[in-house]
Amino acid sequence: MKIIPNGSRPSASAPAHYFTGAVRFDPVIAAPDPARHQALLVTFEPGARTHWHTHPLGQTLRILSGVGRVQVRGEAVRQVGPGDTIWFPPGEEHWHGAAPDCAMVHLAIQEALDGETADWLEPVSDSDYGATP
Repeated sequence: MKIIPNGSRPSASAPAHYFTGAVRFDPVIAAPDPARHQALLVTFEPGARTHWHTHPLGQTLRILSGVGRVQVRGEAVRQVGPGDTIWFPPGEEHWHGAAPDCAMVHLAIQEALDGETADWLEPVSDSDYGATP
């Protein structure tokens, strides 16, 4: 057993080359081999979002607070809120982030395949992001 004390790992700013706006990561777990799961608390300030991306083994999001938006490429933007759980299957192109006027926090859970948890694509356009959910 390993206990990781609350506050023992610093928050980090999300890399600007994969996100638009202010986004913060708070690590939950990056399990050692042979386990592959990783989890982060991700805080999106209003208007902040990921770029389009996929996950080799899929991703689960659990919305903890605020109001968010999610979209699968080719489908409508959807609004999400506290208690909602979203599953993106492996390889599905998608993005997620906060609403334009409200922050959002989610727990992101994914597995690594050959050390990678995501394949990053282009930024989400303002017109895609701004579509009415």
